[in-house]
Amino acid sequence: MKEQLEAIRKGALEAIAAAQETAGLEVLRVKYLGKKGELTAVLKQMGGLSAELRPVMGQLANDVRASLETAIERQSGILSQKALEARLAAEAVDVTIPGKKPPMGHKHPMYSVLDEMKEIFLNMGFEIMDGPEIEQADYNFTKLNAPENHPSRDWTDTFYLTEDSSVLLRSQTSPMQIRAMEGYGVPIRMISAGRVYRKDEVDATHSPMFHQIEGLVVDKGITMADLKGTLNAVIREIYGPETVTRFRPHHFPFTEPSCEVDIQCYKCGGKGCPTCKGEGWIEILGAGMVHPKVLRGCGIDPEEYSGFAFGMGLERLALGRYKISDMRLIFENDIRFLEQF
Repeated sequence: MKEQLEAIRKGALEAIAAAQETAGLEVLRVKYLGKKGELTAVLKQMGGLSAELRPVMGQLANDVRASLETAIERQSGILSQKALEARLAAEAVDVTIPGKKPPMGHKHPMYSVLDEMKEIFLNMGFEIMDGPEIEQADYNFTKLNAPENHPSRDWTDTFYLTEDSSVLLRSQTSPMQIRAMEGYGVPIRMISAGRVYRKDEVDATHSPMFHQIEGLVVDKGITMADLKGTLNAVIREIYGPETVTRFRPHHFPFTEPSCEVDIQCYKCGGKGCPTCKGEGWIEILGAGMVHPKVLRGCGIDPEEYSGFAFGMGLERLALGRYKISDMRLIFENDIRFLEQF
């Protein structure tokens, strides 16, 4: 048995020293020291030894086990160090190589147009005002001369937040015009911009949430000519000096007389296409002279003062400004689309 134990010691130490991988070292540990290993198999024979030899062989077997465990631990440390050195060499960073420049974001095309619009109106002497998106029906409809039976006040058109229809997600930024007249009086030149909400179906030119810019001018002697001149100046600043506009009679409770303003389709040049629904024109805003009833409701004498108001969809302005054919592209946040701007 002594010869067997010494032979196991010699063979195992040589094999352990020659191991080049941690996995191979584990195989050797199981081969010699496992439950079915060579050393364990020898120890099972000790029952047949005499009482005098049994402690001697037991001590030798323990020495062999200890030497093998020490050798395995030492070789494991050597292999771990080699693996670490190899990984450090493979992952070494050359600090002299220029770093990768992180990609920088940029302004969304819609907000680029919004900033342009703000700059245009500021240069024309307008103030910029902001207001709540959760609005009272009194400001969103009633004070804007929209009666209780007006279609826009129906639950199928407006997002109400209360059962009595008194609080809603604003369907226009017009309430800020009322708040401005009540809070600041006249004369006044202001615009307000922000998100508005309507129960529109999503298509190339509509969305249930969109952005709107509305403006208001109230002073002595304001006429429809001032309205047309202001809007034409703004539209041509945005779309270019050759832009063709069209003013059509319309009806809005807030204004009298009222009009809608179209621009010739930027996609087809007026010939008719899916973007303009075959009409050759794209509606971009509604406008008109402020209704005397609205002025009077805000404490302004309509016999002394007059004014005009307008509202336009920011997304539609962006569509025309950048020749985008589908509004849905603005909201999808596809980086392939946004990177173009």
